Amino acid sequence: MFKPVIKWSGSKRSQSAKIKEYLPEKFNRYYEPFIGGGSMLYAINPTDAVCGDICVPLIDLWNKIKNYPVELSEAYRLRWTRLKTEGYQAYYEIRDDFNKNRSAEDLLFLSRTCVNGLIRFNANGDFNNSLHHTRPGISPDSLKKIILDWSNSIQSAEFIATDYVITTETAKEGDLIYLDPPYFHTKGRYYGTIDFNAFLSYLNRLNSKGIKYMLSFDGIRGTDDFTVELPKELYKRHVFISSGNSSFKKVMDKESIKVLESLYLNW
Repeated sequence: MFKPVIKWSGSKRSQSAKIKEYLPEKFNRYYEPFIGGGSMLYAINPTDAVCGDICVPLIDLWNKIKNYPVELSEAYRLRWTRLKTEGYQAYYEIRDDFNKNRSAEDLLFLSRTCVNGLIRFNANGDFNNSLHHTRPGISPDSLKKIILDWSNSIQSAEFIATDYVITTETAKEGDLIYLDPPYFHTKGRYYGTIDFNAFLSYLNRLNSKGIKYMLSFDGIRGTDDFTVELPKELYKRHVFISSGNSSFKKVMDKESIKVLESLYLNW
């Protein structure tokens, strides 16, 4: 399995190979308006892509991975070295800097050194997870190799900081949209939320335009079924994709629970 360049909540890295099996035989432009950690972008490796997210520092980070991979790698090295030499207080000073300036370089460092790599923001968009004291964070040399690899892979993608409707406004019949929005039952855990009814109207518009979409959404965790009843006319197929065990439950409750996530397709 490929290595992540950005640690982000709701990563599809463990599911990407299985989701990829459901791709249409051919499509033109690829859209991913909830880009997050970009696992599906890397796995699919489209020749033409438009990716977006409402988290501006995240999109800034993607653009720096794409356009300035060496400089970004060195920025991480500086912060990682500072943590090693100055101790834990360096982490919190860098976190304070991010919360003032929303620096992509700071975000990368925080994502790689926070507790269990769990990306958490408060309602103001401030990063609020703590330092993982028993882990030093990925080494700068290792991360540089990953950044360079991803930079090479995403040269055909455009990254824009806006919502899902605007990100995909140029999509037309023959294109493909992969959707991985904040899940219905995890409000408050991820960066931003979406209006569910507005999202259903959006899916209906995609259908009316003949635009193919793949939607990852709530599924089953252990014995709990969180599947959302989407209107049947909005999709043609609904399958469950295994995503292993719930990392959130494992960290928060010391439980190991098998997770199946929904994948909806409109063809």
